[in-house]
Amino acid sequence: MSYLVLARKWRPMRFEDLVGQDHVARTLGNAIKSGRVAHAFLFTGVRGVGKTTSARILAKALNCMGDPDTTPPGTDPGPTVTPCLKCAACLEIAQGTDLDVREIDGASYNGVDEVRKLQDSIPYRPARDRSKIFIVDEVHMLSQSAWNAFLKTLEEPPPHVKFIFATTEVHKVPVTILSRVQRFDFKLISAQVIAERLRYVLSQEKIQADDAAISIVAREAAGSMRDAMSLLDQLIAWGGEELRGEDVARVLGVASHAVLYELGRALVGGDAARCLEIVGELSDLGHDLPHVARDLLALLRDLVVAKTCADPSRLLDLPDDAARDVSELARGADADDLLRLHQGFAQGFDEVVRSGQPRAALEMLLVRLSRRPPLVPIDHLLSRLAQFERRLTQGAVPGRPAPSGAAPRSPAPISGGGAPAPSARPREPQSPPNPRPERADERKEPPRVASENGSAERRPEAPPPSPSGPPPPQPRNGAGPRSSAAPRAPAAPLDLDEALRAIVARIAGERLELAAKLEHGVLLEAGPGRLLFGWAPDSLFGDLVSTPENTTIIERAASTVLGGPCKVQHERDSARAAGKKTLSRLEAEAREARTRAAYEKARQHPRIAEAVEILGGRLKDLKLAKGS
Repeated sequence: MSYLVLARKWRPMRFEDLVGQDHVARTLGNAIKSGRVAHAFLFTGVRGVGKTTSARILAKALNCMGDPDTTPPGTDPGPTVTPCLKCAACLEIAQGTDLDVREIDGASYNGVDEVRKLQDSIPYRPARDRSKIFIVDEVHMLSQSAWNAFLKTLEEPPPHVKFIFATTEVHKVPVTILSRVQRFDFKLISAQVIAERLRYVLSQEKIQADDAAISIVAREAAGSMRDAMSLLDQLIAWGGEELRGEDVARVLGVASHAVLYELGRALVGGDAARCLEIVGELSDLGHDLPHVARDLLALLRDLVVAKTCADPSRLLDLPDDAARDVSELARGADADDLLRLHQGFAQGFDEVVRSGQPRAALEMLLVRLSRRPPLVPIDHLLSRLAQFERRLTQGAVPGRPAPSGAAPRSPAPISGGGAPAPSARPREPQSPPNPRPERADERKEPPRVASENGSAERRPEAPPPSPSGPPPPQPRNGAGPRSSAAPRAPAAPLDLDEALRAIVARIAGERLELAAKLEHGVLLEAGPGRLLFGWAPDSLFGDLVSTPENTTIIERAASTVLGGPCKVQHERDSARAAGKKTLSRLEAEAREARTRAAYEKARQHPRIAEAVEILGGRLKDLKLAKGS
């Protein structure tokens, strides 16, 4: 007797035996119970998910004559959801020899002549069964003429005729056919369901297999029960009565879950050397490395799901032990880092598959991802940049005394007498530590301010501030601190850029990172007791600065600088701000101008010019000293 492969030996015979297609079994069973069986069905789905098997079960359910041991001769029990599997109709349909149930290969009989022959036999009553059933497999292979010949017959067949079409490419079936049939989409079978079915079959075959072996077969089946049975047949022929995970992985040329998990852990942990060792071991064992890359990409996806979802068991198509390992590895990693790993590996996966040297491509991809830099929050980066800029400007770490000769200059309050003096001009953190060139509108002579008796007096130079704290408040006139009862001089229009510089300098002593963010805004309006800041549409700092806490700090600094209570407002996505240069941009242009001037000055230096001429070189870089 010839050997019957497992895929045929353990093919489901009833609807309750159908694995992974509960929606199909329930719908067809209810239709049979209620007597609402359609005349044409279309079963669609990938290979090996039960389309032809379901067609045979439906044919047996419609034509079953009842158990010969319990059904009286000459009686018709009618269609049933549970075929007896003992009557002549059930046995012949299972063997494919029933005269009234014809299985047609659409790839071979795809012409209009074959359809005409089929139509000629349709009017005749079935020879023995209750219904004449035509099962057309791979129906998408029919020609256009054959489909056209089918239309009228398919729409109004005789009552005793049923059509069951099966296809893996439903998009090739004309819409005129789809509108005349009931369509059932067969889904991929989950790995857990396949594993349970494999355990049942192995127990019936008296074969021992560990969970690792069954997990590998279920994973490699890729949702197809027939593929799983075929692989199991191959493994039984190799391993006999006992199957182990490492042997199964070696025979199929795939990586086991333990190896994939070890590779994923090394990749997440940034251990490039271990990644290379594992790839080398897999290559020496003859594994298909593009296949390994595909499985590793699926593992990275599972890690993201396990990290993101509170209960990932419903979304992870993995055995229990594998799901626990994935959840444990995801628990110790960062969600953004796992997402970055999956995205990076997905982009490099095509290179591994198409490469003529897949091992080298996979190794370099793993090394590149293992050496990825750590993720740093944007706020932390901004704070570090602001601190670095301040150290470059002042020559001291925030909170420590500045070295000799590098004392920072403090801002002077803006009064109604004009622009602040150059010695007391506010200055925000900047890089490199070069003094800003004097502008044309700045004068060496200190500005005049109005005194209490109405005469104009010169404002004295502001003393240098203490390095350990904010600058002391400057006097309002030449006679000393201003009395609360002293009359106030009429205010002149404020220079908005100078006012913003003074406010930024004041805030820098309290919140350095806020001062760095405020430099990217524009002071649009400055009225009595009110300041309006504008933020360009592409600015990232408007939302960060306009929080209630930051606004309170800005109002306090503005009130100190301007000498009175001040309300601060923000205009985000401002068209007016988009057309103006921010304080940060102005300082960048000033630094660039100083650098160009320094380069030009160095290029004209006699010694440098002589060295360039003697050596035949060129001036490539210039390091500016402090105070230059």
